[in-house]
Amino acid sequence: MVPTDFILENSRRKPLRARNELILADLIALRAEQKPDFPVLTFEHLSLDGGATADEVRTYADLHTHGQRLAAYLFSRQIARGDRFAIMLRNHPEFVEAMVAASMTGSIFVPIDPRTRGEKLAYMINHSGSRGMICADYCLAEVQAIRHQCPGLEWVLVLDSSEDDISALRRGTESLEALLGAPAATVDALPLTPGDPIQIMYTSGTTGDPKGIVCSNARFGGAAFFAQMFGYQPDERPYTGLSLTHSNAQTTAMATALYFAYPAVLSRRFTKSKLWDVCRHYGCTTFSLLGGIATAIYSEPPRANDGDNPVRLVVSAGTPPAIWSAFEERFKVRIFEFYGASDGGGMAFKPPGVGPIGSCGKAAPGFEIRVFDDADNECPPGVTGEICCRPATGGTQSVDVEYLGNPEATRAKVRQGWNRSGDMGHTDTEGWLYFDYRRGGGIRRNGDFINPSFVEKVIAECPGVSDVFVYGVPSSSGAPGECDVVAAIVPVDADRFDATLVFAACRRGLEANFVPGYLQVVAEIPKTASEKPMTRHLLDRFAPDAENVIAAPGNRT
Repeated sequence: MVPTDFILENSRRKPLRARNELILADLIALRAEQKPDFPVLTFEHLSLDGGATADEVRTYADLHTHGQRLAAYLFSRQIARGDRFAIMLRNHPEFVEAMVAASMTGSIFVPIDPRTRGEKLAYMINHSGSRGMICADYCLAEVQAIRHQCPGLEWVLVLDSSEDDISALRRGTESLEALLGAPAATVDALPLTPGDPIQIMYTSGTTGDPKGIVCSNARFGGAAFFAQMFGYQPDERPYTGLSLTHSNAQTTAMATALYFAYPAVLSRRFTKSKLWDVCRHYGCTTFSLLGGIATAIYSEPPRANDGDNPVRLVVSAGTPPAIWSAFEERFKVRIFEFYGASDGGGMAFKPPGVGPIGSCGKAAPGFEIRVFDDADNECPPGVTGEICCRPATGGTQSVDVEYLGNPEATRAKVRQGWNRSGDMGHTDTEGWLYFDYRRGGGIRRNGDFINPSFVEKVIAECPGVSDVFVYGVPSSSGAPGECDVVAAIVPVDADRFDATLVFAACRRGLEANFVPGYLQVVAEIPKTASEKPMTRHLLDRFAPDAENVIAAPGNRT
């Protein structure tokens, strides 16, 4: 617990500077004075049958008070300016309160997807230099299993989510509930600048060890830019079920809500079958989705009330072109498409009804985006190259990126003032940008580049399919650069799944090269915190002769 003399000492400190709304601690302190009782965040607990809920609601005053309690604890643990601690939670109120505490103390929080396990978890804790961790009971078994590998991890605060019985695992931990229920502490925020770091956000590590992106207060606090870009209205009520460990949920829902006093709604985790019920119950007007979940939502059986919902805008990063118009029509929504990268690889957007379907837009104000080949020559329209970004001022000024402890990767990220995204795309003759694939992630078969979204749409519309993700494996023909197409499928009922119906639908609805050579039946598609399918995990489990892999009729196994 926090020593009483520490609380008293800090209660005598007085603010010595003007507040800046780009700094989270300042923003919450100001809003707590202006709108103390405003219910800015609702963490919903709507039952699947639409019954009564026991929501967790946080006002600005709540966030400020709980943030101070946590800040006092961090100070008592000698967490100094620039020190790091990890947050390994689903979307709980305590996640946001821990962020506020980090900003108050000048420390840096490290969001970790609660699905992270084993060596990857140990790597992120050690690489970030996290001295402590705030985690939930459902993560504690994994944390305790690797704790001996993390000598710098000095303390663990545990949130009781009522999901798991972890009494046998509590040794060497402290209760987050007890801390937040203690007498209120008064801690003045340390003086920070917008350029100071507030979090280290790790890449998904789909192609190697995750890289830690150092994110500044100004970047997190730039919610005003995104809300204006998306066209949020004064009566907006954003919703997200995406993880707060990812920048999408932070940007499109949480940060904009805190800045503009939008009464946002958050789910503990994303549930596609619950999405529309939540939006109807709480009157949510907008939500964000990523390409990996658009198909999953669309694959749900059609319902008579699909279009009966209050959502007017879907902020999307990667809606598959094949289902774009059908998605808008079925659910009576408009799609705002945008392109961005967690590590600053560019920003483009396409408002609803503007530009061609399938494009992710044109460069946002203040940015310039071009597509370059490997020799740094600009690609002509229709030719795929790497998507690169820089400030619209041009010259050698670049979009700053810092990878923690990796100066080589930091230097390689920016070349001749252009931030190299690692994403491959092209433009059309009108300058509209299209994302094609992640570098190294294209699927080429018999000389054709396969668009996975077309395959996923056909399979998603098959009865009995709950989710689908299409990827490539090295071709059995051995042709250099060629792939066989694999469709990873989550069936509604594994015992009744009929692969012949899926292959027949693909033959009816797709070109021959697009028809999957294999169906990989899985219980779930492994995904990152941003709901991006993790191809390498599926690859690791794939074998042509595996029991859960079904070859297309006539395909060699």
